[in-house]
Amino acid sequence: MSGNIVPSIVDGNVPIAGLDQLSAHLDEAIQDPDADFKPKLFDDVELQLTESNVPPLLPTLLPKLTTILLTTRKDPAVPVSLSLRLLRHVSFTQTLSLADETALITAFNSPAPSANLLAMAVLHKATTPADIAILASMPKLLEHFIRRWLSAPQVEVGERGTRVLGDLLEIDSQSPPLRIPREAITVNGVPWTNGSTNGDGNDELVDIHKPRGEGVLWRRLIHDVDLYNLLVALPQGRDISGEVLDDRQTSLAQGRLLRLLPRLALRDFDLATQPPPKPSDDELMGGVDPEAEARQSGLLQFVALKMVDKSDLLMHLSLIDFFETLVSLLRVRAKEAGSSSQHIVQTLREILSVALRGDDELRAALKRLPDRTVEEEAEDLRLFIESVVG
Repeated sequence: MSGNIVPSIVDGNVPIAGLDQLSAHLDEAIQDPDADFKPKLFDDVELQLTESNVPPLLPTLLPKLTTILLTTRKDPAVPVSLSLRLLRHVSFTQTLSLADETALITAFNSPAPSANLLAMAVLHKATTPADIAILASMPKLLEHFIRRWLSAPQVEVGERGTRVLGDLLEIDSQSPPLRIPREAITVNGVPWTNGSTNGDGNDELVDIHKPRGEGVLWRRLIHDVDLYNLLVALPQGRDISGEVLDDRQTSLAQGRLLRLLPRLALRDFDLATQPPPKPSDDELMGGVDPEAEARQSGLLQFVALKMVDKSDLLMHLSLIDFFETLVSLLRVRAKEAGSSSQHIVQTLREILSVALRGDDELRAALKRLPDRTVEEEAEDLRLFIESVVG
């Protein structure tokens, strides 16, 4: 660090060198949206941050950073990095008091992936049923999150959105969690790692005593007409706003849903397969439901049977991978489902009976699946596939 940077005392702790200079630079950036950022000022302060000296900085720095993210016309990657560091040890509710719904929506609307990732990181802080209930009460924020997740061209934004939404819905689920270590679940012979990263390690037993969720976010996504229509419209190449997605982005949106749905079906099969309620006339623009066909079945059935054009070779391969994952995971869920096991098997059988019509590649892939799994699971998987495929 340069020798003329004067340390600033923060709440009696070790001084943070360069804090006053950074604060002044933030003020300049607020006054001039075209001002270039000085990365060294941010880096000098960020490298000195600790869990103990961050809290006193939040009321001073975070409002300024939030204002900059709302107004700057420059790439916000530098202030976003500092914002993420400051928020690392802050709860979801505390974060919302410092960066409100409007600020998060603006971040989701930004063309800069760093701003999108920051907003997703804030949502990812919702780690309790109470946090999820707060988030579920913000349908506009959820709409912008889903739109950015499915329509962002950047792979990292899509992957982060898939992870965040999956984690949030896991916390919110009213169904009992699996009673086995996540690392014990395998797909194609390798550990399935698409589990929660929001506080639970994949190598630990799920805490069956942890309070279950209330299902408020699941119901919001399924029952809210705009949110559900957005979920099923974007992977068909259109937005409820009327905008049209190009072929590449449509494929990306489809791929993101294909990766999410097996996890959701594993966590709460009933909600993943439950048809949404028919919207009232008051909820529909002009009394017409553009997604009426998609509403005839659950989200899992839509993704599995109606979303992908099998003539698209790459998407057909992705669909086959989806079914391999789905069958592997639902074998585990059905094994623990008790009296609900037959419902899972029957529903999956109905889905596959449609999916397999004229699809020899999918049939062959499922038949070979036990040969590609670990030896101790192969026979159970073979018997399960026979029960749902025949």
